[in-house]
Formats: sequence, C-alpha cells, structure tokens
Amino acid sequence: MPDFDLIVIGAGAAGLSVVAGAAQLGASVALIERGVMGGDCLNTGCVPSKALLAASHAARAIGNAARFGVIAGDPIIDWDRVRTHLHGVIAEIAPADSESRFRGLGATVIRGEARFTDSRTISVDGRALTARKFIIAAGSRAAVPPIEGLDRVPYWTNDSVFDLSEKPDHLLILGGGPIGLEMADAFSGLGCRVTVVEAARIAAKEDPELVAGLRQVLAARGVMFQEGVKVTGVEPWPALVLANGARIAGSHLLVAVGRTPNLTALNLEAANIQAGPAGIATDLGLRSLTNKRVFAVGDIADPAGIGPRAFTHVGSYHAGIIIRRVLFHLPARIDYAALPRVTYTDPELAQTGLTEAEARAAGLPVSILRWPLADNDRAVAERDTAGLVKLIVSRNRVVGAGILAPHAGEMISQWTLAIAQRTKLSALAGLIVPYPTRSEAAKRAVGSFFAPRLFSARTKALVRLLIKIFG
Repeated sequence: MPDFDLIVIGAGAAGLSVVAGAAQLGASVALIERGVMGGDCLNTGCVPSKALLAASHAARAIGNAARFGVIAGDPIIDWDRVRTHLHGVIAEIAPADSESRFRGLGATVIRGEARFTDSRTISVDGRALTARKFIIAAGSRAAVPPIEGLDRVPYWTNDSVFDLSEKPDHLLILGGGPIGLEMADAFSGLGCRVTVVEAARIAAKEDPELVAGLRQVLAARGVMFQEGVKVTGVEPWPALVLANGARIAGSHLLVAVGRTPNLTALNLEAANIQAGPAGIATDLGLRSLTNKRVFAVGDIADPAGIGPRAFTHVGSYHAGIIIRRVLFHLPARIDYAALPRVTYTDPELAQTGLTEAEARAAGLPVSILRWPLADNDRAVAERDTAGLVKLIVSRNRVVGAGILAPHAGEMISQWTLAIAQRTKLSALAGLIVPYPTRSEAAKRAVGSFFAPRLFSARTKALVRLLIKIFG
C-alpha cells in the first residue's frame, strides 16, 4: 500500500489549494516544501508587491491632494517604515499558509527537498515516500537572462527587491511586463527615478490601445521607457549597454524578464515525466503525458503546449480541476476562454477573454465597443479620468474585455462571468449599475452597441406613429 493517497510537492498557492481541498475531503495527503510556506505569492510576489504599491499610491495621493483644494505638502518617505509595512502584511497573512493550519486540516507536512527516484516514489532528504498520485506544484522563479556582465554587478529580482535596505535613487528595470510595470509605478511613487528597458513593447500581451493609455500616465509621472531595444551587456554602476552602443546608468537594477519553472531538483527523468522550458507537459486535465500517476499545477504546468499562466488564481483554478479528477474521478479540463489578468499599476490594466488582435486572428466577426473614463461622472468627480473600457463583441456576445481604470481588477469579474456564460448583449444592457461608479462606463459601452438602431430614423418614425395612435 502507498504511504499516502496524494503527495503534493510545493506549498505555494496551487499546492496549498490542492492540499486544503483534499485533506478536508478525507484523503491522506503529504505536503512537501523545501523553503517557506506560502511560496512566491505570499513571500516575494503578489502580497509584498501590492503592499508596496499601496504605500506608493498613498504617497502619490498626498502629493496630488492640491487638486481637491487640500494642501498637504510633499510626502516624506521613511524607507525603513515602508519595509516594516511590507513584512507586516506578509506576517499578517502568513498564518493562512502555515504548517500548523495545514496540519490542523489533517495533512502531513514534511520539510525538505523532494526528488523522484522512480515512477512511483520520491525521496525527501533520504526518506522514501510513495503515493497513489503525485501533484507537482513546485512553482517558478525569476528568469535571469544570459547577458554579458550581469553576473558581475549586483541586481535584484522580485525574489529579493522587497528586502532592499535603501531606497534606490535611479532604478533600472529590465523588462516591461506586469512585474516590471508594477515596480516602476511603485518605486516612482516613492520618489525614485525609474527607467524601464524592454526589448519589444511594454505589456506586450495586452491590448495596445489600453497599453498606450497606461504608458502615457506612467510617463507623465516621470517613468522613462526604452522600448524595442536590445540589452547586450551590463557594466558596473550598474549600466545597461544597448545594441546601438548607448548606455543607461542607474543606482540599482531590477531584472524582471519573466519566470522559469522549478524543474531541476525534481529529477523528473527518473519518473519518466516529460518536461521542457515551459514546464511539465500535461494534457488539458493537468495529467502528465508520460506518467499517469503525476499531475502538475500552477506555474510549473504546461498543459497541451499552451504554456503556463503564472497567476495565483490560476493555481487555485488548477486545484479545483485536480480535486474533481483525482478524488471524484470526474472529467475536468482547463478552459482559459474567460481567464482574467490584472497589472496592478494605477490605473490598473485588466483583461479577460480575447484581445481585439486575438479575436481578429481567430477569424471572428468583431465589433469594438469603447467608453472613455473622461465621460464617466465618478472619474470626473475624483479628478482621475485617464482610462478606457474596451469590449470585444462577436455575434451579439462579449468575447473579450479590457479595462484601464483605477481598481479595474475589481471591475473585470463581471465581464469574466459574461464571457464564461455567453451572456447576450441585450441582457448586459439591462443591468442596473449604481451611480456614480466607474462600472457605468462598461454599461455605457454596451449601450453604444444598441444606440444607432434605437435612435435611427426608422425608430423615430415608429415612435411618432405610436404617439398619434395612442396619444
């Protein structure tokens, strides 16, 4: 008999979600973790980054208070107290991810390095363990590009930047994806000069129209962008050497060029588990293509070759699929048609479903509905009108939505549900939205689809006829 029903490798968001569900359902579960409980999200990702952004946005609000007639003066940044705030937030959330909580749920928590020794056995620091099923949730780490000289200068990634002992004077950020842009917004709001260097364009996976609005806002705050440039070397100071020979010098360097799965220590070959640069190869139900006892979830999973989706909420979503498949033996597979994602700058950039380019590439007949926040009463009242709601419509249904607005991440869920449920535009147009809210902008965008027909000459003639008949 195996030692456990399930062995879960990795105590990040995905692994903890699997363990919590399985243990409470009565399965015998072992959780293996070599580092800190809570993984990247709690300790070096979502939680500290949002805490830093909160500090930055508070400082910016003080600096901008004069627009409301409130004179507050320039904020004073106490870097040590900012760091205390970050680590205090982590400490407050940590009990939810702690060993004691998961032992209380009935799981066996084992600290150490997990390594496969054959197709049905792992070794944890010399202790052999077997299970009916293995769930690999080992996550990912910051990718470090092979740039000449990078190993000879101090640099930071999201794994270390929240422990900076001093506030940077001029932060160079290599990479203009979500992490790079969030940190650009955070550090600039705390009084640092920031330059973002990106080989392609910033937020390359997001809708260019919405990205243009975000770029404009961040640039107006002093963030400098170098896009479409290749970094060929790094020199002391640090300074980035560009392919055209130019140099960009700063006081600190943050490398934010993406993530790479944590595969090396697992010894996957011994268990006949196929993997590549994107992670462990699985089917759409997250089961290994080559070892039927093994599933992969979270950042380390590469389902059907479509690549990982490195979001905490995807890890939780994967956990639900594992519970259905492994414990209830029900068919379940991933469906990313309505997968939301958010870049937590101010304004936030949130998207779900298809972008305009993706919808057109798929050959769908597309209509684009827009509503700018400049025409939204709540945005005007708060003197914060930068932003746009953009809906991608095909065959009378929304197939994609993008929002650039304060708290766009809170607004996108409605459209995630609408896409997932294939809700008709007519139903969305009838939604009652409280006034004044920024959510009205989305309703107005939907209304713009029907306005030309509603206010057409034909409709006006019908109304005049009805008035004559019925008075």
